[in-house]
Amino acid sequence: MKFNKNLQNIKTYEAGKPIELVVREFGIEPKDIVKLASNENPCGCSPKVIDAVGAILPKMALYPDDSMIKLKNGLSARYGVQNKNVIIGSGSDQVIEFLIHAKAHNGSKILMNSITFAMYEIYAKHVGAEVIRTASQEHDLDEFYELYKKEKPEIIFICTPNNPTGDALDAAKIYDFLSKIDGDTLVVIDGAYMEYAIAKESKKEIVPKELIEKFDNVIYLGTFSKAYGLGGMRVGYGLAESKIVEELYKLRPPFNITTLSLEAASEALNDEEFVKKSITLNFEQMKRYEEFAKEQKIDIINSYTNFVTLCLNSEQDSTKISNQLLQKGMIVRNLSSYNMNAIRVTVGTHEQNSRFFELIAQYL
Repeated sequence: MKFNKNLQNIKTYEAGKPIELVVREFGIEPKDIVKLASNENPCGCSPKVIDAVGAILPKMALYPDDSMIKLKNGLSARYGVQNKNVIIGSGSDQVIEFLIHAKAHNGSKILMNSITFAMYEIYAKHVGAEVIRTASQEHDLDEFYELYKKEKPEIIFICTPNNPTGDALDAAKIYDFLSKIDGDTLVVIDGAYMEYAIAKESKKEIVPKELIEKFDNVIYLGTFSKAYGLGGMRVGYGLAESKIVEELYKLRPPFNITTLSLEAASEALNDEEFVKKSITLNFEQMKRYEEFAKEQKIDIINSYTNFVTLCLNSEQDSTKISNQLLQKGMIVRNLSSYNMNAIRVTVGTHEQNSRFFELIAQYL
C-alpha cells in the first residue's frame, strides 16, 4: 500500500511516557512513580474547574457548542481582543497544524530555531515544506533575520519561552524583529509558557493585543495545558487579525473541542488565584534545581517555564541516566533526540523534586 510520500521522512513524535506504561514495563506500583516529563502542572487544576466539569457530565451525550462562545468571550475579555480574533484548537498543536496547512505547501520554506518544539517540523513535513533552522541553540533574532532575507520563508516560528530549553526573549527584541518582516510572511509567536515568563520577568511579556494592532501577519498561541493544569483536556488558542482567523476556520473540523474541555477552560480563566499560586510554587521549587545543579557542577539553562533543562557533561550520558531513572519510577525527558546531552525535568511538588534529587545524584 502506498502512502503520502511526505510521510517517509517524518519521525513519530514521542510524548513523555505515561505512568500506566511504566507500571506495565517495570512492575512498579503507580504510587511509586513520579512523572516529571511532560510539563504538567503538579498542582493539578483549579478545584472550581473540577466542580464545573462535574456539573455538566450529563451533557456528554450532546455535541458541544461549536461557536465556543463562552470560552471565546473569556479569552476576549482576558486579552482585550474581539471574538473574531480568536480561534480555539485541540491544544495549540492543532492551531499550528491549521497554520501550516493554510500557508505552506510543497516547496515552501519554514524557519525555526535549531532546538524548539518538534511539532513545527512534523507539520511542516506533512505538506512537503522545507525546514530551515538556525545554528544557535537559543533564539538569535539577528540570525533569524539573516536567514529570513536569504531563504524567504512562508512561515517563521518563534517559541518564547522556548520548549525544550526554557529560555525566553525580551518582548522589545521581538517587536523590533517583526517590524522588519514583510506582511506576506506569517510569524507565529508560541507563548505556551508565557504565564510563567511574565511572573519571572515583566520584559518578557508578549501582549497579544499589541501584536494584532501592530502586525497583521502575526499570530499568538496560548494553551491551557501548562499554568492552568488542563493538559488532559487539550485546549489551546490562537489570537490574530481577523483575516488570519477566517482562513484557519476553513480548516477547523466541527466540534473539535469537547463539551467538558470547553467548560474546564472557561472556568479555569476565572480562577486567577489558582494560577498565581501554581506559578509561585513553581519558581520557589526551581531555586532548588538551580542549587542542585551548582552542587553537582552541571549546567542549567535559565528557565522562564515550569521545567528546567539540565545539561550534562561529557562523562555523563542523558540516555543512560534517563533509563536508569525510569527503572526507578522517575519519568523525565531525555533530549538526545534534539542532539543535546541533557534532560528536561518538570518542576514538581517539593516531595517529587526531593525524590528526583535523591535518585539522580546516584547516577551523576
